[in-house]
Amino acid sequence: MTYAVIGSGAIGSALARQFARSNIDVLIANSRAPESLAGLVAELGLHVKPTTLPEALKADLVILAVPFTAVADAVQGSAQWNGRIVVDATNAIDFPAFTPKDLGGRLSTEIIAEMVPGARVVKAFNTLPAAVLASDPAQDGGRRVLFVSGNDASANADTASLIERLGFAPITLGELNQGGLLQQFGASLVAQNLTKHG
Repeated sequence: MTYAVIGSGAIGSALARQFARSNIDVLIANSRAPESLAGLVAELGLHVKPTTLPEALKADLVILAVPFTAVADAVQGSAQWNGRIVVDATNAIDFPAFTPKDLGGRLSTEIIAEMVPGARVVKAFNTLPAAVLASDPAQDGGRRVLFVSGNDASANADTASLIERLGFAPITLGELNQGGLLQQFGASLVAQNLTKHG
């Protein structure tokens, strides 16, 4: 399975760091040219491979680590998804208030799923602050937890398997209307994690 991270900000860089630490190859792309990632790649090593956005969007599992409002632009050049996995690591936040964006009662991941028709969409990697996500997941004799939810059980399992390989402890919460609701920014699970680790 091939992996890609879309976005090289705090969350994207944190994820790239974990791939590198675990010796797992990953493509990384942003809205600028691959050359803009030279510093990050030089720091993290050969497992992190800079590429163009259209190339990264061809991976078997694509992690969206851009701001929620930037997702539409990031995925517009994608090839047919054909059942490939898109992991939504975004949080729908209104800045500078840092409050949940008003989505009219809809889940942010449901909105993202409409932008990637044909993909199997999973919510993950969104409940830890970037600095915590970038740090060693092994802590005090245990492992940091990452939550997974989505409407396709096999996509959830593949994402949980990746999380395990990255050294975290995955917990699958079920479908989006269950687990995704807990992971939505402003929900109790996210708020608790941000308060605990922020």
